[in-house]
Amino acid sequence: MDFVKDNAAGVNGCEISELSSVVLPASALLTAADDYAPFADPHRSTDGSRVVTSLAMELRFNRTAFLFSILLFVVLVVLATRGAGWGWVRSFSGDVLAVMWVYCTLASAVKARPQLLAGIAFLLGVAIELAQYLAASFDIRISNPVLRIVLGATPDWWDVLAYALGAVLVLAIAMLGRFRHRRHVGAYAL
Repeated sequence: MDFVKDNAAGVNGCEISELSSVVLPASALLTAADDYAPFADPHRSTDGSRVVTSLAMELRFNRTAFLFSILLFVVLVVLATRGAGWGWVRSFSGDVLAVMWVYCTLASAVKARPQLLAGIAFLLGVAIELAQYLAASFDIRISNPVLRIVLGATPDWWDVLAYALGAVLVLAIAMLGRFRHRRHVGAYAL
């Protein structure tokens, strides 16, 4: 209770209405270039050290991730509508791209650690696969053909491997983007 009483006036002695003008320490600030890197780690400080964070997310529009999500959506629609005879390209590659699409869609609206967003995208794919398994076990059929194509109708554990591969690819792209961004920013610091 002492904590609540001591901090009733606000943070650092500021009134609650003054919180928008509280100055953060330099280790908690992001560089301006981090906001424009599509797969940059939003929790990297200006001096390159890690900022201790939780699973915090922040609503923020990312135009690059949004454009990637639109591009991946178009590819997925082409795979779903025209790829009936393409075999593994439609099934396995489509599942890999679906996880990447979910990641980019999330990243276009939410600023969070890439590991968290990739994990959410992977778990969404696994949840859909589990729903397919349960639907097959209880003999439930999806009557809408479009929904059946989007969600799938047949459970396959290879799909889980495809979801995992999609999550790993997205994380690899994110790490590569962070590495290139750091190298690029370091060149200007000289």
